[in-house]
Amino acid sequence: MILFIKLLLAHLLGDFIWQPNSWVADKEAKKHKSIYLYFHILLHGVLAAILAGEIRFIPYAILIAVTHGIVDLIKLNFQKTKTKRTWFIIDQILHVLILAGIVLLYKDEPIHFLWINNQIWILITGILLITKPTSIFIKTIISIWNPESQNSHNDNSLAAAGNYIGILERLFVFCFILTGHFEAIGFLLAAKSIFRFGDLKEAKDRKLTEYVLIGTLISFGTAIIAALIVQALLLQLL
Repeated sequence: MILFIKLLLAHLLGDFIWQPNSWVADKEAKKHKSIYLYFHILLHGVLAAILAGEIRFIPYAILIAVTHGIVDLIKLNFQKTKTKRTWFIIDQILHVLILAGIVLLYKDEPIHFLWINNQIWILITGILLITKPTSIFIKTIISIWNPESQNSHNDNSLAAAGNYIGILERLFVFCFILTGHFEAIGFLLAAKSIFRFGDLKEAKDRKLTEYVLIGTLISFGTAIIAALIVQALLLQLL
């Protein structure tokens, strides 16, 4: 289980945290001719090898890198503007299934030259999952809707503020659940609703209201599920 957690952490780092938007754009434009595709593949292999913490795992890390590149190439060549959302989901599912398969193939227990308590690995992965990866996931899922507010041209909001607000609210929910304060989630949701109510009322846009509501519920739901899974894994290690 811990090996899978480490490989999942390596995947999150390589696919979301340490992959700039410029790499993504270049890969989509040039596909197999993009040098950043091969940087991306190499990054995944290196991260998998380092976080697994065992020299004997290097061949498996190479296998992860190669299969990751194959899946990415398939997505890059077959996705269209209208199917990006679908291919993103397929791409991520395939990557996770491959990691699970690698874990089943690898029989040896890793030697932890990166000595970190197993509980810490789980916490780090859970926290990282609900930051940028979840933001990208939510943005992709709700991209099918793109309501334009009547006042969008007078939008004075801070750059990327919604993204950071979403990350912070998920971190709060995550901490509330792990510390056993479920009631605080209700207060957080109510507080956000109060602050959002004025903007939505002024916009008088039902589609925008539904768009915000869907995004908020997915955000809170993802954080709750991630926290409950982390909590269950931590309890299993006790």
